[in-house]
Amino acid sequence: MTFKGIFKKDGGSSSNSKKDGKSTTPPPQPPSPPQNPIFTFTRSDSSARDANLHDNKQQQQQDKGRLSLDRPHSSSGRPKSPLSGSKLSFSTLSHRHRSNSSAHVPADLPNISSTGDKEEQWELRAAKLAQGGQPSPGIVPKGYDGEEVVANSDDNIQEAIRLHEAGELKKSTAIFGRLADPNGPNNPLSQVLYGLALRHGWGIEPNLPRALTYLQSAARNSAAVEELALKAGMSKGGSAKGELVLAIFELGNCFRHGWGVQKDPVAAREYYETAANLGDTDAMNEVAWCYLEGFGCRKDKMKSAMFYRMAEKQGNKILGNTWIYKDKYMTGD
Repeated sequence: MTFKGIFKKDGGSSSNSKKDGKSTTPPPQPPSPPQNPIFTFTRSDSSARDANLHDNKQQQQQDKGRLSLDRPHSSSGRPKSPLSGSKLSFSTLSHRHRSNSSAHVPADLPNISSTGDKEEQWELRAAKLAQGGQPSPGIVPKGYDGEEVVANSDDNIQEAIRLHEAGELKKSTAIFGRLADPNGPNNPLSQVLYGLALRHGWGIEPNLPRALTYLQSAARNSAAVEELALKAGMSKGGSAKGELVLAIFELGNCFRHGWGVQKDPVAAREYYETAANLGDTDAMNEVAWCYLEGFGCRKDKMKSAMFYRMAEKQGNKILGNTWIYKDKYMTGD
C-alpha cells in the first residue's frame, strides 16, 4: 500500500498572525484539542497543503474531512516531509544555549556539523531525541520483521482508514489500537494514529496522557529502525523515517500546548526544529514562529525568516510574510 505523503498535522500554525515580521504576543492558553476531526486520504501530486482538519459539523458532513498523505522530496530523492509531493509506502515509510534546558531534551544531543551529510546528522539527532537520552532499547517494531506481517498491517490500516472515512470511528480506532499494541504488532504508524485518536476522541474517550505515551512509543520504535539502518551503513537511514518525523512533530505539539504533559517551550522548539530539518514543512513554519517570538529560544528573526522561506519553497506558504525576503534577512539559507 502506498501513500502520497501523510496527513496534515495537529496543533495549527501560530505563524498566520504575523505580517511584516512584527512579533506578536505569545498565544494564550490553548483550548483542548479539537474533538472528532475526520480525515480522508487523498492522492494528489500537488505540493500545496490539500488536507484540512474540520471542526465545523457542516463541513464534516460535506467533506468527511481531509487528512492528506502528501510528502515532498528532498534533494537526495528521499521523502522529506509528511506533507506533499511523492509516493511513500508507510511500511518503507542546532545548538542550545545552556540556559535553555529541558528535561525532555537530552543534554548530549549530537551537534550538527557544517561538513558531512546534514540529513544523516539530523536523523541521528532525531533518533537520540526520540529515545529521550536513554540508550536504544533495541526493539525493532514487529511490523517491520517480515513481509507477511507488514502486508497484514497494511491491509488492516487500509481497512481502518476506510472505516474512518465511512464514519465508523470506534471500529477504525479499535484497529489502530490493536496494531499499536506494544505487545502485539507494535506498528509505529498505527501508534501515531492511535495517539491522535486518543488526543481528539476519534471513537474513543479522549485521554491526553495516553495519547502522549503512544506518540512517544511511535518515535522510539521508529528511531530504533533508523538507528539500525544507519549503523548498517545506510547513510540515508531506513524505512521508518516518515513515522519518526511525524511522531517528532506531534510530540512538539504536545510540549507546546501542554497536551498530556506540562508545557515545555524549549522541548517544543527542539522537536519542531528537528522535524523541520528532516523536511517537515509544518514544522518549518512552527519553528520559524518560535524564533520570531522567542518561544523556547532567543528571538532570532534571521533564523525565523530562513525557516519560513524553507517552508514556502516546499509549497507551505504563510500569507503576508513578505518581510522574510528583505535583504537583511536573506542570509543563512
